[in-house]
Amino acid sequence: MSLILVSFISVYAFSIKETRLLRFPTVSNDTVIFTYAGDLYLVPCKGGVATRITSHEGYEMFPHFSPDGKQIAFTAQYDGNTEVYVMPLSGGSPTRLTYTATLKRDDI
Repeated sequence: MSLILVSFISVYAFSIKETRLLRFPTVSNDTVIFTYAGDLYLVPCKGGVATRITSHEGYEMFPHFSPDGKQIAFTAQYDGNTEVYVMPLSGGSPTRLTYTATLKRDDI
């Protein structure tokens, strides 16, 4: 086998075992929030299993904790526009904070 094919097989086998492209992480107290596959996840700083806290078809990104650590603000594309939402850290439905006329401007 060629070196390129062996390298591809090695990378493919490795990627099956591990999650990649965890994006936009931020930390508050003992919790990390990040985006993976378009959803938001929480995980303790000390490690453990990440918990998905959003499940909308739209893409959520750029999460940030509120100063008191009780809410999460993030941007999402639920209807084509990129808007700002907030939701409790404990879960629940996101509340939309912005309404902008930017349809198709921010396509991902």
